[in-house]
Amino acid sequence: MAYKPGYLSLLESGKFERRIQKARELLSSCTVCPQTCQVNRLEGETGECRIGSRARVSSYGPHLGEESPLRGWRGSGTIFFSGCNLHCQYCQNASISQSGGGREVSPEQLAGMMLSLQERGCHNINFVSPTHVGPQIMEAVYVAAKQGLTLPLVYNTGGYDSIQMLELFSGIVDIYMPDMKYADPQAGETYSRIESYPTVNQHAVKEMHRQTGDLVLDEQGIAVKGLLIRHLILPHQLAGSAQILKFIAEEISRNTYLNLMDQYRPSYRAHRYPELNRRLTREEFAEVKKLASELGLERGDRH
Repeated sequence: MAYKPGYLSLLESGKFERRIQKARELLSSCTVCPQTCQVNRLEGETGECRIGSRARVSSYGPHLGEESPLRGWRGSGTIFFSGCNLHCQYCQNASISQSGGGREVSPEQLAGMMLSLQERGCHNINFVSPTHVGPQIMEAVYVAAKQGLTLPLVYNTGGYDSIQMLELFSGIVDIYMPDMKYADPQAGETYSRIESYPTVNQHAVKEMHRQTGDLVLDEQGIAVKGLLIRHLILPHQLAGSAQILKFIAEEISRNTYLNLMDQYRPSYRAHRYPELNRRLTREEFAEVKKLASELGLERGDRH
């Protein structure tokens, strides 16, 4: 039996419109994310994310570089949003996340992108950096669902998400894919210009898992629901990988689908930080992989 995305049930119940209304109310004195800038984005004011009342899209299309349960053989239908609520000093996509560029889109235009990706055969709709435009995404999903969208939705986030907004997405998002970037709040402040990252991130990941559980695959190995965590390993153990893996194993699930990423390279402003100004070593990556195995975190990508 084919998987039925949660947002279709919400649409049928008639409760979707109320969710959109509540989400849009957060934009009037913005508390969409934990930055709580309290600017009136409905009137075009901007805060840390540099995005006003409408989402901006940098690009969209089938993506074959995502995790195997997402990309399958036809690709993950990625939509890359401009702007970000984080300011990672080593961001490899800084031209998108920090510029505030891209094309401003209406809910109808964003819905059209989703339907286009579905028509092209993508396995899912993958919202990349959605945190700061959650209300806009929700409104567009409503439009797309009424026009025939049936694919699972992936919330592909930096992990600095508010519980309030995540609760509004409950039953709408099928697959959560958060980063877990840091175990030390000082690292978050220094390298991403953000306060209390570990506390906010851990609460958010717990809520995501509460909503969707461990990652579920269909008979063809394609993800349809659940949690998938990404962790980018930084040089000199700056991310606190050991503490993050222990948190996942002990407080989320040892069956968590975990992507341990070794592709760190100095980008954007990383050259300003000597400790970040080199690639990860094979030994550093091997040490984290070994710990994951010892903790029973065997499910996921290792590259």
